[in-house]
Amino acid sequence: MSIVLEKAPTDTAVKCGRVAVLMGGDSAEREVSLNSGNAVYQALLSAGVDAVAVDLTARAFHQLAELKVDRVFNVLHGRGGEDGTIRAVLDFLSIPSTGSGVCSAALTMDKVLTKKVIRCSGIPTPDFIELRNEDDCERLLADFGLPVFVKPVLEGSSIGMTPVHDKNDLFPAWNSARRFGAVFAERFITGTEYTAGFVGGEVLPLIKLETPHEFYDYDAKYLADDTIYTCPSDLDDDSVAVINEMVLETVLATGVRDWGRVDLMLDQQQQPWVIEVNTVPGMTDHSLIPMAGRAAGLEMPELVVKILAATLTGDNRNV
Repeated sequence: MSIVLEKAPTDTAVKCGRVAVLMGGDSAEREVSLNSGNAVYQALLSAGVDAVAVDLTARAFHQLAELKVDRVFNVLHGRGGEDGTIRAVLDFLSIPSTGSGVCSAALTMDKVLTKKVIRCSGIPTPDFIELRNEDDCERLLADFGLPVFVKPVLEGSSIGMTPVHDKNDLFPAWNSARRFGAVFAERFITGTEYTAGFVGGEVLPLIKLETPHEFYDYDAKYLADDTIYTCPSDLDDDSVAVINEMVLETVLATGVRDWGRVDLMLDQQQQPWVIEVNTVPGMTDHSLIPMAGRAAGLEMPELVVKILAATLTGDNRNV
């Protein structure tokens, strides 16, 4: 099923005025954010937008207060940028910004809280258990079972994630993940990885992800040349329709808006499972939103202007 999005009006670039592209920051995803931010910055310039690139530092509040800009394109990945923090500052300064509001960004940054919310909405997501201490790890082995994915609760880009199939690997995986804060384990789903980007209320063409790695890890995302992307996916129209509906239900349940990405697994019985929601997805040359945008008929300059156009509505609520 191929979707062609309506292209942004040609005068949108002018209406947007001066735009700051926020990138970098000090999260574990800083380097990816710099790459994403530079790609967005160049695309905005190509579209005729008066853009300025801003690498946020520890002086973030003062940097933003001193900016003479009309709006912001937020490409800060991870903590501080994707968790609602920077959006709260921008709201305080009355600077319109791309992406989700404070509450929904904070919610979806927390993978465990996101799973609880979407599960309450009847959306399938793999079972999970929080690993706060060694006793929880023992309880996982006794009651929950293997295999699982051990993950940090508050990181993206697959940072700190480890698949665990053998009990001897659980404690090392937990210790590795807890360097990044709170940890949980998620039931391992055997199947195929898919991702669905969305812009506004429209789902972009679904992407199938295949890698020789055990899973779509940091290296497969940003460095490797052997990752295979199929876009639009090889699924039939009925299967795509089911997944797209699940994506829109996830967007509604979590309150995210404007743009983002929902990651899923399709198990061997063809049951889709929502894994997580990303409110500031990667925009590098290896990234999935630009790829899906092209499949929908939007080259990078048109895509970023369409995302930015959402800031022109005057709706700056922080939900």
